[in-house]
Amino acid sequence: MTGNLNNNFTWKNVRLVPVLHNRVEFALEVRRQFESFRPDVVAVEFPVTLEKRIIQGVERLPLLSVVYYEEQDGTFTYLLLEPTDGQIEAIRLAQAEGIPIRFIDRDTEGYPMDFSPMPDPYAAARIGHFLYAQAYLHIHHGDERSPEDLLREKTMAYHLQHLSREAERVLFVGGLFHLPGILQHLDRSQTQVIGRREREGVGIAHLHEESSREIMTEMPFLAAAYEQARSEKRSIALDRLEMNSRLIDLAGKNYWKRNKEDLSRMQLKTLYTFSRNYALLSGFLVPSFYQLVVAARGVADDDFAYEVWDLGSRYPWQEEAPGLPVLRLRGEDLFLDQKRIKFHRRLKTLRRRLVPIPVRKKRRERKPGEWKREFNVRSICSYPPEDVVIEGYGRYLQKKALQIKTAENTHIEPFTCSMADGIDIRETIRDWARQKIYVKIEKPLRGKVGSVVVIFDPDLPDKEGKEQFPWCVTWLGEHEQESDMAFYSTPAGEVMDGPGISRCQYGGFMLTYPPLRVYDIWKDPFFHFARNKPERLLIAALDYSVEKHVVYVSATPPSGWCRSIAARLGKQIIYLPIGMFSPVTLKKTRQFHVLDGHPVRTYAHHYI
Repeated sequence: MTGNLNNNFTWKNVRLVPVLHNRVEFALEVRRQFESFRPDVVAVEFPVTLEKRIIQGVERLPLLSVVYYEEQDGTFTYLLLEPTDGQIEAIRLAQAEGIPIRFIDRDTEGYPMDFSPMPDPYAAARIGHFLYAQAYLHIHHGDERSPEDLLREKTMAYHLQHLSREAERVLFVGGLFHLPGILQHLDRSQTQVIGRREREGVGIAHLHEESSREIMTEMPFLAAAYEQARSEKRSIALDRLEMNSRLIDLAGKNYWKRNKEDLSRMQLKTLYTFSRNYALLSGFLVPSFYQLVVAARGVADDDFAYEVWDLGSRYPWQEEAPGLPVLRLRGEDLFLDQKRIKFHRRLKTLRRRLVPIPVRKKRRERKPGEWKREFNVRSICSYPPEDVVIEGYGRYLQKKALQIKTAENTHIEPFTCSMADGIDIRETIRDWARQKIYVKIEKPLRGKVGSVVVIFDPDLPDKEGKEQFPWCVTWLGEHEQESDMAFYSTPAGEVMDGPGISRCQYGGFMLTYPPLRVYDIWKDPFFHFARNKPERLLIAALDYSVEKHVVYVSATPPSGWCRSIAARLGKQIIYLPIGMFSPVTLKKTRQFHVLDGHPVRTYAHHYI
């Protein structure tokens, strides 16, 4: 056996390509070696008793097929034919080139399940297939083989010796586990091992869509990307890490589309860090599909985790009438140790009441999109319970800003001749060994807090000029307990929760007290010099505030230009990082509803 010079495993005129079954990195390696070696015959690690059904299933790809048969003890054996398997890829390439295919494995019943650990397949993409397989061969060379494995490896070695005399170039694709034993037997002349030549009752079925979400070895999203690239007849360069990142990005877009909620950069960073550490603790280099879903739920919620699962487990090539019996399989049927995860998604409807009392039934859309078409943006109003929430949060931010500013104006010093504003117990106890007493000196904060500005997303236009929160509105308070409000958000009428009830999400808002004073700041030419929407809200808050201080909550502090404008107006900006507040509270506050006129308020509580 040679291989050190050419970075491949070769015995005479036989090229051996060891693979981990159903792993995309090894399917890619089979394609590379097939193109470079240009074989005359392709041999695969399948028994000849299944040849007819396997060939039939491969010809159906990208539709998924299951070859099944019953053993003598009544046990059913299932073989799932996946496009990411190296052996399946070798058969497909040989069929495309019209090259003979040989099935050289032994049909063995009662073969024990193999749970021996294997290195992460992603390592083969980084260090190279040859070094990966060579390291495995070095570690496991000379391992004791079971009787079943010994017979199988002798059978495959026997057929490879015969094929080497019949053809000029032979390409063999088989499991990496059997590579040490096959190489050992190839150097000695082998006789044909007695075994089954025919098997009755071998069937083939189409795999049900729900089963494909559960039992495919590779993540269906990755398998679909491989099949798509293969069908386009272009070079395939799939990286597992990049596909995971692409899955998260697409799931994030779906999450935004359905829930109007976006993930922050910190949440994404935490997701990737957690999933990476989870993978390393499990002995792998790249997070599995399950680990990605768990990480998604941890950094966001069950809705986002569901989007990751739904997109990642979707294999698009499914047909209602595939022309074959449809088979449903579970992980238990294939002896897979699948981890389960349940999603507790937010539901728009409640369960039925358990007592027979009159209940007003919710109106449903007669046709999809009916509510959206009937929504009139010209006669809108707010939902009063949400007004109470936003006003209460505004008052809370005013008090929080005063507390922080007061704490900044307080300093501690040793007691000399005056108790000042009282003894500071904490500092006194901390320095008790020196027998000193410390007192607090508080400088009163001049002025109160007037306007409040909260920026969830600056919503800067992208390269094409598109914005996520394009709807800019100014609302006046309806009574003395409400403030005037200006905000930018997702468009009203885009997401409907009921007839005349649209769900929106703030990108940012400004509250100013007292009410009934604000002209539409989005049309007021006085604020046209603002460079973006957050600056426009802040400048308007400074202009309309009747108090000296204005609270500004955002991920980034206000610009020096805005601070300069505040100084000219005799105002002061109190900046509070948005990260210091509860993300749960921010998430609840950020969502609001727009009603199509005051009459909608009479029944809105049935839908919100």
